Amino acid sequence: MPRYAALIYGPEGRDAVDPEVVAAVMDDYTAFSQKAAAAGVMAGGEALEDTSTATTVHVEGGKGGEVVHTDGPFAETKEVLGGFYLLDCADLDEALGWAAQIPGAWNGRVEVRPCVDFPQEGQ
Repeated sequence: MPRYAALIYGPEGRDAVDPEVVAAVMDDYTAFSQKAAAAGVMAGGEALEDTSTATTVHVEGGKGGEVVHTDGPFAETKEVLGGFYLLDCADLDEALGWAAQIPGAWNGRVEVRPCVDFPQEGQ
């Protein structure tokens, strides 16, 4: 079955939000996770720390070149990647239906991307 990454983008700065609001949003994510797991769609997912904890890696000159680490994400954007779900769905339409139920879609964006299905050794 194809896998889809549902990348959750939203505003940064969770610390500034009322703890009761955060708790309610987390309840929504828990409910979605339980529903997707019960349907056999959820193959994984994680919440990510704020972008201030990110490090971007780049190899100058390509393979064998100098490895450069930069604090923070590569792109400065209004919305940041806050987490993801890995969904096992029959097709893109099913994945989009599940993505619309992710709480991040209600006040941010959820990008849905098919995962590359690399052949397993021996196949």
